[in-house]
Amino acid sequence: MTIKLGVVMDPIEQIKPYKDSSFAMLLAAQKRGWELHYMLPTDLYFTDATPQARMCPVSVTDNTTDWLTLGEAIEQPLTSLDVILMRVDPPFTMDYIYATYMLEFADAAGTLVVNRPSALRDVNEKMYTGWFSDCCPPTLISADGERHKAFLQTHGDIIVKPLDGMGGASIFRLREDDPNINVVLESMTQFNRVQVMSQRYIEEISEGDKRILLVNGEPVPYALARIPAKGETRGNLAAGGRGVPVPLSERDREICARVAPTLVNKGLLFVGLDVIGDYLTE
Repeated sequence: MTIKLGVVMDPIEQIKPYKDSSFAMLLAAQKRGWELHYMLPTDLYFTDATPQARMCPVSVTDNTTDWLTLGEAIEQPLTSLDVILMRVDPPFTMDYIYATYMLEFADAAGTLVVNRPSALRDVNEKMYTGWFSDCCPPTLISADGERHKAFLQTHGDIIVKPLDGMGGASIFRLREDDPNINVVLESMTQFNRVQVMSQRYIEEISEGDKRILLVNGEPVPYALARIPAKGETRGNLAAGGRGVPVPLSERDREICARVAPTLVNKGLLFVGLDVIGDYLTE
């Protein structure tokens, strides 16, 4: 029997297919003969106690200029699908939360939602590392700029980043002699109103910020090491980093073994870990 796969994602016409992981999943599913359906978060709706969606059949092609064909939209219950991938990018707004509520009804009715909607709400990709602090660099999460200054004085060289960002956006490196400490922290915390993360700077970033994939708790044996561009401290591909495949180190596997059981128990079946040197950062 053909498996029916739905994907909830940002506009598929706007992706960069050469590096988009959701697109890679669709290609792999299509090669297996699965039936693909595409939805925007705003296509989801709830009526008569039933989660439903306006969904488009989609076929994909491994081509960077002409990568998809959308069929005519149809209205169907989410439970008509066997599997739904929730692949909307941060930042996570209340509309994102509402979408997870609708997907949770489908999950309860027997459709496999990856990842589990309740876990998508509960597990902030940066803050959840606090449950594995033995794997992480010294870290502070606070809205208080003075606390971040004290953290900087303690460690001398830190990275400051938002809790809901992606792609290296709004990430700053601060040293004790930086003339812009105040303005960076004022901007990041919006004058002590927004929680942000500081972590001790890890020199091994020059060797790459490794993205390690866990599938149902099992690590893919190779990571993507994102090497920062010259003069950069961010390895993110969106920030100009260069991707290099590397085998997992023994320490990488130790980190995976430490976090995987908790993630699987939460229903997080497809997870990316970010590791710099010996440390889990996200």
